Amino acid sequence: MEELYYMIYILVFIIGLIAGLLLSYKKHMEPYIMSEIDIPSLILAIVGWFFLLNHGLIRFASPVICLAIAFLFIGYVIGRRPGYGRRETAIGIAIAAIVWISTSGVLF
Repeated sequence: MEELYYMIYILVFIIGLIAGLLLSYKKHMEPYIMSEIDIPSLILAIVGWFFLLNHGLIRFASPVICLAIAFLFIGYVIGRRPGYGRRETAIGIAIAAIVWISTSGVLF
């Protein structure tokens, strides 16, 4: 049964990568020249990394669903054109790691 979950995660991640790449090419026709942060991608990165690192905190949904959503959102942000999405990913990882560290009892 776990193999089925792994296949779902891989497929959802690949779908996110393809969707991110297609939408990024539609939105940005030029090479990486933007210096501002894309707010929708930042929100998806924060939610995706939060679900990936902190899916145990979410009681109202199955961990399989939380991880599938996480891989979809992370794939969307990572799969954008080269250069786009890296700041959003770093901020999402940082926020999710801070929440994980503060709730896991690592510091105490």
